[in-house]
Amino acid sequence: MSIVVTGATGQLGRHVLEALLERGVPAGEIVAAGRSVEKLADFAGRGVQVKAMDYADAGSVAAALKGAKRVLLISGSEVGQRVDQHRTVIEAARAEGVELLAYTSIANADTTAMLLADEHKATEALLRESGVPFVLLRNGWYLENYTEQLPGTLAQGAVAGSAGDGKVSGASRADYAHAAAAVLVADDQAGKVYELGGDDAFSMADLASEISAATGKSISYNDLPAGEYAGLLASVGVPEAFAEILADSDLGIARGDLLVSTGDLRRLIGRPTTSLGRAVRAAAAAA
Repeated sequence: MSIVVTGATGQLGRHVLEALLERGVPAGEIVAAGRSVEKLADFAGRGVQVKAMDYADAGSVAAALKGAKRVLLISGSEVGQRVDQHRTVIEAARAEGVELLAYTSIANADTTAMLLADEHKATEALLRESGVPFVLLRNGWYLENYTEQLPGTLAQGAVAGSAGDGKVSGASRADYAHAAAAVLVADDQAGKVYELGGDDAFSMADLASEISAATGKSISYNDLPAGEYAGLLASVGVPEAFAEILADSDLGIARGDLLVSTGDLRRLIGRPTTSLGRAVRAAAAAA
């Protein structure tokens, strides 16, 4: 059984490769496909097949999927280009006759009004029309979205956002990766939709409180109008269009768009999900 992981050079992809190996999938049956193959030298050294693949290059995608039985399509990172990129992978999977394509979508994709969900909705539509057996992994927010900003948060003395008192069901990248691995090795997954999120939802005020507790510094939550928050993000180097998408995502959190209560993630990984407090403490210790 050949399992291809696309976008394998990214952070989520590397976690998925590790999770597959931990589950006992023979390294020779795993294909790690991505643009910067030099980043996968450590996995190649463990016997994982490494193939160069660019979502925008149909030939490289077809070559990467050659002989694949199951494919994990990790959504691309280039907002605005992702639908065409994903279509290339889906068409290659159909041509290859893969038995299962798993796609990393977004939580509550069928109901959320978040701008960030638009390309995920379009990709889900492509999958339904493709005839390829597929499973949807609707991932919620990564805890790393917040913990990786810890140095800046500490420097500013506050968490900034436009989420109000809305809550988000965040989990770690490793949690989502282990869920993907569990689905890729399981039988009878075609047609399933998993709404994935952490066990305990938290607000931005909760995040500020956890950072305060972990660092001993008083951190507050500064709730801003979406336009002002987008401007703040742009002022620290976030591209303007993406800053607006991120601010819009916070408005989605305020509406409850990223709340997940299915328990799917916990069941797939067979343990409680990583808590916000644990993630913040680990990030603070590493800072």
